[in-house]
Amino acid sequence: MLRLIPFFTTEAQLIAALKRGESRAHKIVYERFAGKMMAVCTRYCANRADAEEVMLDGFMRVFEKIGQFREDGSFEGWIRRVMVTESLMFLRKSKQWRQEIPLEDVTVEPDYEWADTSLNESDLLRLVNQLPDGYRTVFNLYAIEGYAHAEIAEMLGISEGTSKSQLSRARLLLQTNLKKLEQESERQTNQTNYYEKTYRKTAN
Repeated sequence: MLRLIPFFTTEAQLIAALKRGESRAHKIVYERFAGKMMAVCTRYCANRADAEEVMLDGFMRVFEKIGQFREDGSFEGWIRRVMVTESLMFLRKSKQWRQEIPLEDVTVEPDYEWADTSLNESDLLRLVNQLPDGYRTVFNLYAIEGYAHAEIAEMLGISEGTSKSQLSRARLLLQTNLKKLEQESERQTNQTNYYEKTYRKTAN
């Protein structure tokens, strides 16, 4: 006898199947959103293995808590919030998540609009992943997820002032690291130009 596999033509049908606990729906949701949610978790957990663990725990939480999803909002947005929450729970277990860098180690003046606008997504992600956990967490919540400082303070159990301070320090450190990248790029370009000129003179 041919076994029929349930097919969900709308998101509402898929969510209903999730609420019934159907494993096929679990598989579809995972396959549909895993890539995007891995990117979310990677922004908080710079170690890819940790990010994957958080993502898997996040999907388990999604399946367990699907009954709490109100279908008047974005399903993907709800999953994303679950992933952010799981990421924060993971970071709280780390003693390093509040890590800071002394201001004397940061060598540029703050440009408070820069960090949100001047880099493409891949370059920004690479620089953000190099930040200490505390800086990276607040920067992600504020600049990427769009939370206000009051919300971040409540989520992390810190004061609004600490949230603002972490964000400012994150932006300063991002600018410092960008400056280093620009200097290295300029050095490599000058070196390449020198070799090309030397080669042309030798060829002539």
